Amino acid sequence: MRDVDLERARGAGRVVLTGIGERTRVAEVHQRFPIALMFPEVAGGSAKEVVIVNASGGIAGGDRLDIEVVARGEAAVVVTNQAAEKIYRALDRPARIVTRLTVCETARLAWLPQETIVFNNARIVRQTEIDLHSGAELIALEWLVLGRTARGEDVVAGHVADGWRIRRDGRLIWADGLRLTNEVFGQLRRAALLGEWKAAGTLVYFGPCLDARLSCLREIALSLDCQCAATIVGALIVVRVAATDGAKLKRGLRILLEQFGRELGAGPFGVPRMWSC
Repeated sequence: MRDVDLERARGAGRVVLTGIGERTRVAEVHQRFPIALMFPEVAGGSAKEVVIVNASGGIAGGDRLDIEVVARGEAAVVVTNQAAEKIYRALDRPARIVTRLTVCETARLAWLPQETIVFNNARIVRQTEIDLHSGAELIALEWLVLGRTARGEDVVAGHVADGWRIRRDGRLIWADGLRLTNEVFGQLRRAALLGEWKAAGTLVYFGPCLDARLSCLREIALSLDCQCAATIVGALIVVRVAATDGAKLKRGLRILLEQFGRELGAGPFGVPRMWSC
């Protein structure tokens, strides 16, 4: 039996949002099962919220999901998902997730999905492509949890490839990649690699006043009950976070987003409401 012999998901979601002043509206929506896009009304919210739902309940080998978000004009948008995404054991083929974010003019976008949980022998290839215009503002987060500590799960084999490509005005300004294979998982607990950390993520910020905001993030990092470090790479702030389990990392990320969101002011930056549902 191979993954190709089984029924597999081919889901997609695309949303275009535009904004004038404090009003953001949905201009275009496309969705293909098992992906659905929801737009909950948030009382007193200063941004439009988009919630991605994977109706299949998880991702298996051979699945393909494509997500695209475009923010134009003065749109203020926060995008998250309904719950943690789960990557299940594969037979022989990886699941593929491609995320494309485009932030135009002076739009502000927060891409803040909940955790991606990787089970033993899962196979996943994920690519995040971001196109920015010089006047835009962005926070983008992706984070992985290698098994659920509370359930005694451990990941000792599989394949994880997680890549980023970020462009500003069409020019590549940052590229990053993580690749874990069966051979690597056997060495993963070495201090030079993940050591004791089973949950790790990357957060990037693009916007004005980078030096001041880097100082703010580094001050927040000192108060977190997880490992956190931040630096400037070209036109971006890059933040790495890690913890011994997913719950600790989520608590740390909540504090980081709450405090950094206050620094950035009203808008889409902060903890998405779906994180508390």
